[in-house]
Amino acid sequence: MNPPERQQGEADQTVDEAATREAFFEAFGGVRGMVETTVPGLVFVLSYTINRSINVSAVAALGLSAVLLVARLVQRGTAKHAFGGIFGVAFGAVFAMMSGDAKNFYLPGMLYTLGLGIGYVVTSLAGVPLLGLVLGPVFRENLSWRTRNPGRKVAYTKASYVWGAILLTKSAITFPIYFWGDATQLGWLRVALGIPPFLLAVYLTWIILVKAPAPIDVIAEWEAREKAREGGGDDDRAADGEPAARRTALEPD
Repeated sequence: MNPPERQQGEADQTVDEAATREAFFEAFGGVRGMVETTVPGLVFVLSYTINRSINVSAVAALGLSAVLLVARLVQRGTAKHAFGGIFGVAFGAVFAMMSGDAKNFYLPGMLYTLGLGIGYVVTSLAGVPLLGLVLGPVFRENLSWRTRNPGRKVAYTKASYVWGAILLTKSAITFPIYFWGDATQLGWLRVALGIPPFLLAVYLTWIILVKAPAPIDVIAEWEAREKAREGGGDDDRAADGEPAARRTALEPD
């Protein structure tokens, strides 16, 4: 490869890596996803700290989640994280208002965190790490890592254990405060344990995957097979003595 071609190849690789990193981060919600899942809880605890009204605080948090969801829909962005956020806030608001205990606003999210942490560990033990199922489509490898790329499977397993450990540690910290602390303590603790553990898990996952074998692009393989199949069909027609273009033009759509 001569120098211009090498420079072009390096540039393409840099662009691909940047795009992959962006897609990787967006798979977990990105910056906007973190805002959509964190800020409503912050609004609730801030409101409750000031006015001590469960209803007012719950409605404020739910209203903000609805605004964030509408903004996503208006901008035609990916709304799955916003939908997840508003459902979590809605369940928490209903639990808190029905029980009269502000701590229950955080209970659905706490249970989700606990269940997700267990899910990461259990699926890793079962040989089908959850992170591989989530990130396989992001890297265009789908489930090829299960049988064709054992190094990737090992990496996904390690990273899933990392996520499981972080989420279970987070649960081990928050549940005692839920049972023996008050709502404001739990609320501020949840806010503090929102973004930093998430960023740590994402960073460690990226470090693990960078050192793993490259993903097998099964989408590109499929496209290549389809192109080869189409090309083979044209060759067969030409071999029969009739130009492929003429045969194609005569065939119905």
